[in-house]
Amino acid sequence: MTYMMLVMLPSMALSGLASMMVKKTFAKYEQVPTRRGITGAEAARIMLERKGVTDCTIEPISGRLSDHYDPRSKTLRLSEPVYRATSLSAVGVACHEAGHALQHAQGYKWLKMRSNLVPVMGLTSKASMPVIMVGFMMQAAAPVLGQWVLLVGCALFAAAVLFSVVTLPVEWDASARAKTAMVEAGIVSQDEVAGAGRVLNAAFLTYLAAAIASIMTLLYYLHRAGLLRR
Repeated sequence: MTYMMLVMLPSMALSGLASMMVKKTFAKYEQVPTRRGITGAEAARIMLERKGVTDCTIEPISGRLSDHYDPRSKTLRLSEPVYRATSLSAVGVACHEAGHALQHAQGYKWLKMRSNLVPVMGLTSKASMPVIMVGFMMQAAAPVLGQWVLLVGCALFAAAVLFSVVTLPVEWDASARAKTAMVEAGIVSQDEVAGAGRVLNAAFLTYLAAAIASIMTLLYYLHRAGLLRR
């Protein structure tokens, strides 16, 4: 009940609100075409080529808001509502993902750090919750041993927290690059960039909500492990 009241419900509410804002903002500016009529794919290509990045593949992908950049294959994948659309939403999202490609090409340190954490996440994300649950169950019969097992689970879960925190500067920087490049490259006008920027700001809130939720969860587990008690 304590976990539900202090961690789970607030985290779900925060994540739900952030997701709702993203969908609402994207849908709003999805109806607003850019004056130049440049598609999301074209906008990303223009932004990359202006910075000398010519080895990045841009391809469509199914889904909605499934856009992402894959540094392993240097591929920028844009969802259908973004790839061929000429809306402010499409251009904003495409240029944001192109921002990640620029980060990769320029060796942006936070992106490097996040990429290095991916293999660690693959191991710890699956193991952390089972270990934590075992620690909770053991606390009744063997409190000391259960506490140590719980601490191990917390250490594993901390990797996920670190990943979500490192993601914040990566996403913020990609959006900042996009907002600047969209105007400099003539993809949108100065008065149009505000609408595209609102889409990116709303998307950033989802990463912020995820980071806050993961931190709150870790603090709860640490409290249960006895580290945060007086």
